[in-house]
Amino acid sequence: MKPSNGHPISPVTHGGVIVPMVTPVTPSGALDERAVERLLAHLAAGGVHGVFVLGTTGEGPAVPRALGERLVRLTVAATRGRLVVYAGIGAVDLGAAVAAGNHFLRCGVDAVVAHAPARFETQPEAALEFFAELSGRLEGDLILYNMPLTTRVSLPIPLCKATAHRPRVIGIKDSENDAARMVELLRELGDKKDFAVFIGTGPLMGQGLLLGAEGIVPSVGNLAPALCRELYDAARAGDVARTNALHERLMAVSAIYQRGRSLAQSLAALKSALAWLGLCGPDMLPPLAALPEAERAALRQELLAEGFPVRGEYPAPVELQPVG
Repeated sequence: MKPSNGHPISPVTHGGVIVPMVTPVTPSGALDERAVERLLAHLAAGGVHGVFVLGTTGEGPAVPRALGERLVRLTVAATRGRLVVYAGIGAVDLGAAVAAGNHFLRCGVDAVVAHAPARFETQPEAALEFFAELSGRLEGDLILYNMPLTTRVSLPIPLCKATAHRPRVIGIKDSENDAARMVELLRELGDKKDFAVFIGTGPLMGQGLLLGAEGIVPSVGNLAPALCRELYDAARAGDVARTNALHERLMAVSAIYQRGRSLAQSLAALKSALAWLGLCGPDMLPPLAALPEAERAALRQELLAEGFPVRGEYPAPVELQPVG
């Protein structure tokens, strides 16, 4: 099948709607395991193709190692092969990144996702060497992650192209909100066999799919997985009008938790929105803070206005002892 611009969509295994899942926690900071299972069931029922845990939306850098490892094991066990599972490795230290990546791969994830070392404004040559070393020492597949909002590094497309030809590198999640860059990225890598381009920024999802991206990684998928799947299906069918209409609808839903907020605030608002749907609690991991009570009440009204089945109160988290 071809999108509207006539470029073929690469026949890769990895693609579709991959939801960057929030990390449900209790007020004490423990993993809310029942909420994880509830959320995974909600996403699967919406028809998504996979989940990405320990990413930016999942508060990855703030997640303690033991909690993250338990989340990965629980996600793999709960999905039982029905969904693709990706796990983020955000370590700056190469050895730690390799260790975390291989641990997650042994737990059963389908690929690990890594961005350039954050905080240092890494030069392209150093980032290329980092990804080359990482991919060479991993025991499974690697997806590159371009997220300049948090890493302060935009991966140049020539670097992405060079890294894409390394063994085990099977895709890129590009979360840079730059339409011209996206078009160039798809022109350079969109037709590469066994390499998936995922659009990770909401405003470019619909356009990216129509231009041949293999998939999307939408935070709004936590709230509206079925709508995200409809968007993907419409774009794959080349239905431009329906794709655009669904994209506008998803942007309206995204605005509920993103409008006027910083990244950290929007993540807290997303969790609070999910709490109103009975899927998880509103609690965040430090240094992130939960949404103030007054804003939670306003959020409830916005969800009702968009037609969401809002509960009267948050579900009570259940503290469980770690298993395994």
